[in-house]
Amino acid sequence: MSTGRPFVILIDEWDCLFREFTQDKEAQKKYLDFLRGWLKDKDYIALAYMTGILPIKKYGSHSALNMFTEYSMTDMGALAEYFGFTDDEVRELCDRYDMDFEEARAWYNGYKLVSHSKYGVKKYAMYSPKSVVEAMLKHKFGTYWNQTETYEALKVYIQMNMDGLKDAVIKMLAGESEKINTGTFENDMTSFATKDDVLTLLVHLGYMTYDSETEEVSIPNREVSKEYLNAISTMDWDEVSKSIKASQKLLESLWNMNGAAVADGIDKAHNEISILRYNDENSLSCTINLAFYSAREYYSIVRELPTGKGFADVCFIPRVSHLDKPAVVIELKYDKNVDGAISQIKSRQYVEALKDYKGNLLLVGINYDKRQKNINV
Repeated sequence: MSTGRPFVILIDEWDCLFREFTQDKEAQKKYLDFLRGWLKDKDYIALAYMTGILPIKKYGSHSALNMFTEYSMTDMGALAEYFGFTDDEVRELCDRYDMDFEEARAWYNGYKLVSHSKYGVKKYAMYSPKSVVEAMLKHKFGTYWNQTETYEALKVYIQMNMDGLKDAVIKMLAGESEKINTGTFENDMTSFATKDDVLTLLVHLGYMTYDSETEEVSIPNREVSKEYLNAISTMDWDEVSKSIKASQKLLESLWNMNGAAVADGIDKAHNEISILRYNDENSLSCTINLAFYSAREYYSIVRELPTGKGFADVCFIPRVSHLDKPAVVIELKYDKNVDGAISQIKSRQYVEALKDYKGNLLLVGINYDKRQKNINV
């Protein structure tokens, strides 16, 4: 019976064909032609609403379905706050289920979303909803990502033979960010011209977060980091696996104030991983962060923490559930000396920001001697 009213069309997982039949280009084209013919400029359509992981397929710089307004993990428009749970929502859930909010943030936060509207720009810290819900209901923080995805999917992409891809992933495992160009990504799972296209796909799959203001990607949180470790453990990245496995022992040497063992452990990480260079204090910081990978189990790790009369290079701040561990202030020097590093920590009052940890605070000076080509702690 005719009502004279147009239809509202809802399509969930619109991109299933692109994800499940990645090589069937003919079927993908026919599907897009069907959607275009069915939905575009039709009086009987009031609204078409589609959800999926991938943005709409592009041919060159043009969308195959240009009648849609898209909201994606690289461009959320005004809808950023609806892409997942916000800080306030997770805090409320943690209060309701008697869970540690700081731990929830370490495990599931990290997605940096920016909303643009006539009211201005607003930034959101976004959490994976499914993982947060699982953690609350099971009353246990852990990896719930692999119940919907598998590290095998990640493995396929990070071991692609793309120039600079492996180095970029290692850099991000160390807590760094990588600048990318998302504009060349064709919004499918097979058309990759550069490493940036691969990294853009990983953003849409949730394995990375994209900061639209700096145009940089990074690994969002502890849960996702574990998926990278799972993938790497089954690949031929032996040097990375060795370094990460050795990081717990290195951390224990730091707690025991064994400077020689710490210096030796950092040097081993540097020598085993070709990307790690001692060119300046910034590259030294990257080496330190990867060498101490296990520290994120217990600490919030902050680079360039505003303290006293300057910025501390690296700080390990114990999370609430690990207050038995000492706070750590690390000052890095390149071709100078360790005593100077410790003196700087004291003279610039870097410890002021961590005064609550008085009596359980380690001051660490690390220097790379360019002439001797070694680390001193």
